[in-house]
Amino acid sequence: MQPRGADVVARALERAGARIVFTLSGNHIMPIFDAVLETGLRLVHCRHEAAAVHMADAWARVTGACGVALVTGGPGHANAVPALYTALAAESPVVLLSGHASLGEIGRGSFQEMRQAELAEPVAKASWTVRSASELEGDVERAFRLAMSGRPGPVHVSLPFDVLEAAPAVADQQMGLAPADSAGRTLSELELRSVLAALASAERPLILAGPLLCRLAAGEGLARLGAALKVPAIGMESPRGVNDPSLGAFADLLPRADLILLLGKKHDFTLRFAEPPFVDANCRFMVIDPEAEAVERVAREKRDRLVLSVLADPAFAADQLSKAGSSRHPGDAWYSEAARAIAYRPPEWEAPRSSDGGGVDPVTLCQTIDRTLREAEKPLFICDGGEVGQWGQCLVSTPRRIINGVAGSIGAAIPFALGARAADPQATIIALSGDGAFGFHMTEFDTAVRYGLAFVAVIGNDAAWNAEHQMQLRTYGAQRAHGCELLRTRYDDVVKALGGHGELVTTADQLLPALERAIGSGKPACVNVLVPRVAAPVVRLPA
Repeated sequence: MQPRGADVVARALERAGARIVFTLSGNHIMPIFDAVLETGLRLVHCRHEAAAVHMADAWARVTGACGVALVTGGPGHANAVPALYTALAAESPVVLLSGHASLGEIGRGSFQEMRQAELAEPVAKASWTVRSASELEGDVERAFRLAMSGRPGPVHVSLPFDVLEAAPAVADQQMGLAPADSAGRTLSELELRSVLAALASAERPLILAGPLLCRLAAGEGLARLGAALKVPAIGMESPRGVNDPSLGAFADLLPRADLILLLGKKHDFTLRFAEPPFVDANCRFMVIDPEAEAVERVAREKRDRLVLSVLADPAFAADQLSKAGSSRHPGDAWYSEAARAIAYRPPEWEAPRSSDGGGVDPVTLCQTIDRTLREAEKPLFICDGGEVGQWGQCLVSTPRRIINGVAGSIGAAIPFALGARAADPQATIIALSGDGAFGFHMTEFDTAVRYGLAFVAVIGNDAAWNAEHQMQLRTYGAQRAHGCELLRTRYDDVVKALGGHGELVTTADQLLPALERAIGSGKPACVNVLVPRVAAPVVRLPA
């Protein structure tokens, strides 16, 4: 039989390196479901299109390869698009393939007709609609290349139904697709020497890296860079930015810097736009970035304080700088001081804490998760946003983690866990979220049970949208705090009903045994922990 466009897509995905496609079925993509049967691709069928994209995002963050999501057209596509923003901000390479109304019916009121490419364009590196079956293979290859190149990120391609059903005008040649080109531009010898000279001449330099360099392998490279140059090298991937509690007393350190190298780190709100009092008015800047727009933004903002800018791949630049070594003094006091500031946590957090009837305090909750993961095989921590999430990001120190990221979105922890588990079947995964965030995708426990993707979801249940509640308390006062209340829902019973393992924890002494039973169950599990409504930590050095 002559191949259909759908067969070309399925084989092109396989040759591009895809192994799993996270998906939700629908009319427009049924030809691809059929075509997949003739390949080695595995479909993980989700309960919501946004969850499929989040799973592909987590897959990409764990493996370093491109994640793939497949959804139907119209409302299915519209459901998936918001999740692209999380992947975009996290610099995570994802290809979203969406079904689409037939080209021959566009403008005639076709079923679920929508301007899909335009809808996805603001939250993707590129977005387009395939125009013919003969273009399908090249468009799949192009999507993978764009997602992986430069600053990685999501790419969307819409696949019209009649294109998927058509026989390509040019036969599929079964030729393997070239792998995505990861060889970004490196630093020239002159640029390398210039960067090293500027860092060596500064008294208090900082290297700030973006989300891509916070991944495990890249994060290890960032640590090597700092040690090799004796310059603090700090990864920033949280929407809390300067006040990210996982960076300890970073907010006390930043204003003292006299030179900042932005290594793939965008000049944005997370740095409070590097303006006083957050950054010294005389601080100088260097920028190494794969995108001209990011370099130009720093040039506009900092003018003559930008002493060097280079269009280059940040990961390769970090490796080059590490190998070049440092001309700074090995015992540099600033480097040591910065390390102490980033590692700082208030000493009172180490004191034993007891439950006062208001549930488990967030310090105890997160320290217990940390201890559990430290003793586990191949630990991986996933942390949602919100107030309880900030405690987790601050106090759980496992080397591998996935957080909500610079987008500041919440609710992705469960699909993140499924994508990560699919990528690493041997990992021990704990995913922490608040009760509000948990509600976004709790039906994905059905997906987890169907595919045997075991992990433990820990809910900090304070019966509130607590981040917004805390904002109301700070801004308007307790008398005007409203509209953020939730129920103390038995989410553990919901998970049991979906086929998983559930535990309710009301006191601190119940927590560790509950976590151990949840991990030991071998099932997708939920530990529903009652916690008080507590604001996120703000870490500062003592005066």
